[in-house]
Amino acid sequence: MIAGAQPNGPANAALRSLLPVLAVLVLIALVPLLSPSNRFLSLAISAGINVIALYGLSVLFGQTGILSMGHAALVGVGAYTAAILSRDYGIGFWLALPAAALASAVFAMIVGIPSLRVGGHHFVIMTFAFGQLLAIVLTNGGDYTGAATGLDLTGPVTLFGADMSDLTRYYLMVVAFVAAAAVASWAIINSPYGRTLRAIRENERLAASLGINVGRHKIGAFVVSGVFAGISGVLLAHFLGHISPTQFASFPSIYLALMVMIGGARLISGPLAGGILVAFLPEVLNLDPVQSRIVYGACLIAVILLLPEGLIAGAVQAFRRLLARKPKQEREDPDTTCTTPSEARR
Repeated sequence: MIAGAQPNGPANAALRSLLPVLAVLVLIALVPLLSPSNRFLSLAISAGINVIALYGLSVLFGQTGILSMGHAALVGVGAYTAAILSRDYGIGFWLALPAAALASAVFAMIVGIPSLRVGGHHFVIMTFAFGQLLAIVLTNGGDYTGAATGLDLTGPVTLFGADMSDLTRYYLMVVAFVAAAAVASWAIINSPYGRTLRAIRENERLAASLGINVGRHKIGAFVVSGVFAGISGVLLAHFLGHISPTQFASFPSIYLALMVMIGGARLISGPLAGGILVAFLPEVLNLDPVQSRIVYGACLIAVILLLPEGLIAGAVQAFRRLLARKPKQEREDPDTTCTTPSEARR
């Protein structure tokens, strides 16, 4: 082996991609020390809940190349599972969490099997249709789903005897879940399974010719994204205390797709950046809902045309180009103090 070579170079590079995200999350966890307003904490909690779902969508879209426009429906399955378990069986947050994740994963598999028989924009349309279908079913579900008015959740969320309904405590719990989602997504991306998904994304026919079961892996990616979405749904339901079908219809799914595309689906920092940016941009610019949708659309068009891999990937590429240009400029502008051969010899 060459002296100074590092055999674990790829592993170290993968770890370095995760550390900045964890460092940012540590800083985010310290925000309560600044005594923020309840409105800020509520926005931050909503953003964090979305980020958890986005990490699942990044596995599906960023690694496999499959864009789902019905992802909010998977979040809704998790939320309604938690609400029904709370109302009918008195099951609290922590027991509802794995049940909701499983329910969303099963629903994702049911949606994925017929949807993945088609590709491209046809798949996008089918996932969008499934999301709309779920909203219709929930609206017409009568007393079981609460119909159009939705369901209420009762009972506080507790952790080691502490009441997590306090905004600051719930905020810290959501940050912890975001960190866990980031680590889980990072582990999937850097596993052999993640490399297989990327092979399918880059050349599906070539992957199939190498013996990869493309359909099974696509459905698997859909199921994984459903687990993330289900956990996000439980957090959302217990945070709001009330859920309704409109929260999981067409626009929320577009909203999630917008976040992951703006932040960047292929980098581990992309979902975090996209979720924070889209959640706080209207607040910073003081936009009403209509204006914010116009701004979101303009941002999406700009990102697709100028930064197709997302803002974070674009910023990283710009920084690398800047670093590469600096040594080049130094080579082109050498020290000219020695102007003649005789002066150079002296």
